[in-house]
Amino acid sequence: MKKTLVAQALAAAVALYAGAASADAPKNGGTITVTYQNDVTTLDPAIGYDWQNWSLIKSVFDRLMDYKPGTTELVPSLADSYTVSPDGKVYTFRLKHGVLFQNGREMKAADVKYSIERSVNPKTQSPGSGFFASLDGYQAVVDGKTTTLSGVKAVDDYTVQFTLSHPDATFLQVLALNFASVVPKEAVDQAKGDFGHHPVGSGAFSLASWQLGHELVFAKNPHYFQKGLPHLDGMKFEIGQDPSVALLRLERGEVDIAGDGVPPAQYLQFRADPKYKSLLVVGAQLETSYLTLKTTLPPFDNLKVRQAVNMAINKDHIIRIINGRAKPANQILPPGMPAYDTTFKGYAYDPAAAKKLLAEAGHPNGFDTELYVMNTDPQPRIAQAIQQDLAQVGIRAQIKSLEQSNIIAAGGTKDKAPMIWSGGMGWLADFPDPSDFYGPILSCSSATPGGWNWPLYCNKALDAEATAADSLVKPEQRAERLAKWTSIYRQAMADAPWAPVFNEARITVRSPRMGGDDALYVDPVHYPVNYDFIWVK
Repeated sequence: MKKTLVAQALAAAVALYAGAASADAPKNGGTITVTYQNDVTTLDPAIGYDWQNWSLIKSVFDRLMDYKPGTTELVPSLADSYTVSPDGKVYTFRLKHGVLFQNGREMKAADVKYSIERSVNPKTQSPGSGFFASLDGYQAVVDGKTTTLSGVKAVDDYTVQFTLSHPDATFLQVLALNFASVVPKEAVDQAKGDFGHHPVGSGAFSLASWQLGHELVFAKNPHYFQKGLPHLDGMKFEIGQDPSVALLRLERGEVDIAGDGVPPAQYLQFRADPKYKSLLVVGAQLETSYLTLKTTLPPFDNLKVRQAVNMAINKDHIIRIINGRAKPANQILPPGMPAYDTTFKGYAYDPAAAKKLLAEAGHPNGFDTELYVMNTDPQPRIAQAIQQDLAQVGIRAQIKSLEQSNIIAAGGTKDKAPMIWSGGMGWLADFPDPSDFYGPILSCSSATPGGWNWPLYCNKALDAEATAADSLVKPEQRAERLAKWTSIYRQAMADAPWAPVFNEARITVRSPRMGGDDALYVDPVHYPVNYDFIWVK
């Protein structure tokens, strides 16, 4: 996730606006109710990687680094302090004393080493493994030659040292990711392969109960090392709630946060009603929603077919379906992200040119395929619009509307999900750095089962360029580094593993009794809500 320096450009990129910020002082006590249509997939920090479980995992676990609430300012968390060697390859952290896991044991440096090694170990199938690729010994672990990372050393109980094979401009941000959360080995072992449903961390909340398909209940951690936090006594997440019904219940005071937001069909009416206007929180976000094209599966292994799909989609029409809550996307990076290419035109909407490319690719009469989509409104309706656009050029796509967890599972499978509409799971920046839209979703290391590189795109030459770009760690090399990333994304778009469709705003709706600055409800890194800092008025 981020970098210690938060330049004005980055601050602007995650600027949060709309709705009045709360001027009330925080209050302790009370519980809240949050609703979701789909169940949470997992609370294992090495595995969980979707917008729904991201902030819950952040609340159950802690990391060496974190962010000031509602901002992208990186600060030590479990670490008391850290130093970086002059060559940018050795990071030494001093840990806080007295931090307790929720099982009562004190956290030590050995736990940090174990947790990082667990995320990298291929048996864990962590979609975040590639974030740690700059560590010495990474490849040996990935190749199954060892389970021990030579680049992570517990010097003593309260000192941990990381040695990199090459400088990495994003390393401090990586240590703030959920994948770097510190977990106790004995709890992982006790869970016997199901740590995702029996999580034990050191965070502000612990999981009290989980009735699959029904509800999750979290309780305040009375021994949390950050004094005065959390403010809430507990949280209940109700599962299986239709977003429209959840909104009605929020209006009646039965729900505090509608987790799936305002359905597009009700958004304009809700926004226009004076009594609800103050309940909406709108945040600009570093996000791209896109259609993935499985580059390893015919006919999408043909570049001309992928280019044709890019030219077939009417993005303006799709944005009208969601009442204008997004801007058309022509590239992988979202506006506001450093290295975003303001001069790049992308693939224009041109059905005639798309038909010509399909004919050149050997498909003059089109072909049959499948389009996977998450089953929460408005995603199926967007998929239908894409289906109609593709039909105009001869591509006959059967829609498969599934729960989020099933979409994710199919995405990393070689012979399934030739196309996936990422809506509802579009890529939201883990941290405001251009590398984050490459490593976890477009690099060769992320083209694995359980990963989020759903097109299974792998360009080893681009991987090498990405490594070279992130080796430029000195402040005076920043412009050169960003220029390299701009070039990388131009080349990736030339390969067309995606059809970028739009960049969406984030909208949260909360009840009048909820307190806390708006920034906490569209938090740029504790996405979507920073539960540790909100309160009941």
